Amino acid sequence: MLRYMYIDESGDLGGKGSKYMVLAALLIDEPRNLDRIIKNMRRNKFKKELRKAAEIKADKSSDAVIKYMLQKLNEMKGAKIFYIVLEKKKLFSDFLKNDKHKLYNYVAGKLARNIMLNNMDILIKIDKSKGKQMLREDFNGYFTNCLTEKSVTIKATIEHSYSHAWSGLQFADILAWSCFQKFEHSNSEYIDLIKLEQEVYHVW
Repeated sequence: MLRYMYIDESGDLGGKGSKYMVLAALLIDEPRNLDRIIKNMRRNKFKKELRKAAEIKADKSSDAVIKYMLQKLNEMKGAKIFYIVLEKKKLFSDFLKNDKHKLYNYVAGKLARNIMLNNMDILIKIDKSKGKQMLREDFNGYFTNCLTEKSVTIKATIEHSYSHAWSGLQFADILAWSCFQKFEHSNSEYIDLIKLEQEVYHVW
């Protein structure tokens, strides 16, 4: 059985900037269902707004687009959402503070350790923002090791690409942003629209 996971983040890892950083992972059975939603939005309901947008990003979209995507996501049977929340003021490790790539991997690894999957192949898709091939390989190895710690007989493959290439990453962006609003701005109106099974974890 093959399932798909899409991972994106909201907030930043810098010493200043946001107080929180959130990673969201969307687990689904059939990505074509998400492709269909985006295609339909572009052709019909949000044709005018999305005409010049190469991809849908929460911080560049209207309230109507964000809420529509969250509500359509509720129709995805068997889908599940996982979040990991980093509160940056609790980060005391200079090693992690001084290396954003290591910090990102550390947070992603914490997320992976909380996801238990059994008897499946999983294709994980993540935004190509990690830059150099060496950094991507470093992430792949670490995340896969963390994911398979508690999971049983799974085969995980990780692919990196730009988010406009995969509808699932655009949904993951919306989910990460919605969870970020709750913690950064005490605004849960978006995350409250989600009726799918959700699990929220904290780095500490």
